[in-house]
Amino acid sequence: MKRKLFKSFMLLTLAALFLAPVMQSCKSSKKVSNNDEVEVAVYCSGPEFFSDNEYFRANNIGESSTQSMAKKKALSNARLDLAASIETQVKAVIDNYFQSYSSGDAIEDKERYEGLSREVINQELSGIRTKCEKFTKTANGSYKCYVAIELAGEEILNGMKNRISDDDKLRTDFEYEKFKKVFKEEMESQKGQ
Repeated sequence: MKRKLFKSFMLLTLAALFLAPVMQSCKSSKKVSNNDEVEVAVYCSGPEFFSDNEYFRANNIGESSTQSMAKKKALSNARLDLAASIETQVKAVIDNYFQSYSSGDAIEDKERYEGLSREVINQELSGIRTKCEKFTKTANGSYKCYVAIELAGEEILNGMKNRISDDDKLRTDFEYEKFKKVFKEEMESQKGQ
């Protein structure tokens, strides 16, 4: 009798040990309100993936029936976000630089700087690095790819310097150290965005 009782106790204990993780995994979503909403984990996202004073960063998600296409979609979307962020930042740098340091025919020069900046951004995007990449498979069998990418602000700054140096008209009025100072100030202001 004791042996049967002990055997039953052991089976129940083992069953509980095996079922506990299964039951716990069923509760991986967390209710966040009374409206039956659940918190969703978004990979490659959060403060460590925000732009800071050294790097421009962007993240995005792609979904497809194949892993490779999910990754292509995620990278394409992240590149678009990164390019838009860099372009906005560089435009602010150019605006501030011309307000503070430019002389002469500022409007024409400013337009030329902006045109060069777009060329530099498109060229430098080939140098992006993947900071995070995760794949998941959905219940319907499709793949999701989560990515975070980054590009050093220094690469954009050097690209601008090189392109401006190649332009005879802009090179004569360009003050690199002042431009760099404004650029660094703008990079500092974007921390946490």
